[in-house]
Amino acid sequence: MGTRDLRIVLRDVGLLAPVVGVMAVCSLPVAALFGERNALWPLGWTALASLGAWALLYLPFRKAGEARLKHGLIVAAVGWLVVAALGALPLLLLSLPSGLPYADPANAFFESISGFTGTGLTMSLRPDLLPRTLQWWRSFMEWVGGMGVIVLMITLIAGPGLTAANLYFAEARGEKIHPSVLSTVRTMWWIFLLYTFLSFVGLWGAGMPPWDALNHAMTGVATGGFSIWPQSVGRYNSLAIELVTVVVMLAGAVSFVVHYHVLQHGPRPLISDPQTRTLLLLFLGGAVLLSLWQLGRVPLSAAFREGTFQFASALTCTGFQTAPLEGWSDGAKLILVVGMVIGGAAGSTAGGIKIMRFLVLARGVSWQLKRLARSPDAVTPLRLGGQALPEGVALRRIGEAATLAALWLFVLVLGTLLLSRFVSPSFHLTDLLFEVASAQGNVGLSVGITSPSLPTVAKLILSFHMWVGRLEIIPVLVLLRALLLRRD
Repeated sequence: MGTRDLRIVLRDVGLLAPVVGVMAVCSLPVAALFGERNALWPLGWTALASLGAWALLYLPFRKAGEARLKHGLIVAAVGWLVVAALGALPLLLLSLPSGLPYADPANAFFESISGFTGTGLTMSLRPDLLPRTLQWWRSFMEWVGGMGVIVLMITLIAGPGLTAANLYFAEARGEKIHPSVLSTVRTMWWIFLLYTFLSFVGLWGAGMPPWDALNHAMTGVATGGFSIWPQSVGRYNSLAIELVTVVVMLAGAVSFVVHYHVLQHGPRPLISDPQTRTLLLLFLGGAVLLSLWQLGRVPLSAAFREGTFQFASALTCTGFQTAPLEGWSDGAKLILVVGMVIGGAAGSTAGGIKIMRFLVLARGVSWQLKRLARSPDAVTPLRLGGQALPEGVALRRIGEAATLAALWLFVLVLGTLLLSRFVSPSFHLTDLLFEVASAQGNVGLSVGITSPSLPTVAKLILSFHMWVGRLEIIPVLVLLRALLLRRD
């Protein structure tokens, strides 16, 4: 990476730092409302640290020049680590005097990157005992992270030389509602706010207390999964709450473009959109399969209730639970792994490989078989979403999806092997695969591996997978290439 490139990257990373500062300032009323005065100064220091990072990185290089896509990819990779480090400050500073689990810097960073990436794996075994300010901060990180810190930065800040489109696409977002990226992200925020409010009303109406409903609405629509209870949504043992939560999770896994068209034209786009249609079919099929798999372990009604909720949580990459997964069979865990790997729709807050790539690969296999069965001179277009793609375009789309999927699975397997070196041998290979898939898919379901007693190296491995999964690998590879080659 040349000096000019470095200056551009540092400048735009500096623009991301104030996002955490704005979050800290917005959280001060929460600490005041609940009388937690000891939380005021950690939030204040976080705001000052974010402002200091902005001054240190942005001001010296504000005239560095225009960012290109390669810069945006590196900014996304580095920026998410900087934001996670700053977001760990309230967790760390508020925990030091009281001995909370985040007094360990590794735990604080793990919780922060889990929050901002919308994963939901947690270092807190008893989140119900946390101060209300920290409960809010965990939910707030997931809510902002669900949309994306770069999306928020584009919405709030316009800096010289900032190429919004490059940064927007670098954060693994390709769907646009309007031709302008700025107009797109502002519309996305309005939709996100509306759905958060509706989720809050729905959960409160189903029987959740207001504070619980607010936190679960924020982390549910963001497909994050942090809960303020150790038992997650299972705490309430309420079918009404579970049904509302399933709807909230599925809504979070649908593309913002589809939500925009639904708000404009009614529910028809939910069926006409190939991604949403596939999401619903996968949900129904996976829920039935998982429920049937559970029949020998629990009664029929409990099997379908647990199976439906857990598969919805896995497929939408949310991470809420209504049942402990430690005692589930390897087959049931692998069904959840498949859901976590596929994930939600492109252009949503969900993680995973994404349904659009899954569709491209599935249709691509069928298309290639048709080509082999027909005459070499026959023209066989690939049909995707009602469109007939020419051969060249089809091959490019299939190649891109296959490359990303292969990288995703390679990193998943590698992480599973590495994690096996640092956890108790009592955990089976299926458990290790499950936990790494949950981290990399930004899901948050756990079979009990993630805990404060986990070795620091294992925490860093899972943190790496959360980071890589949120960025969909390519920005991380571009960053590594820039660091290793040190040239343009």
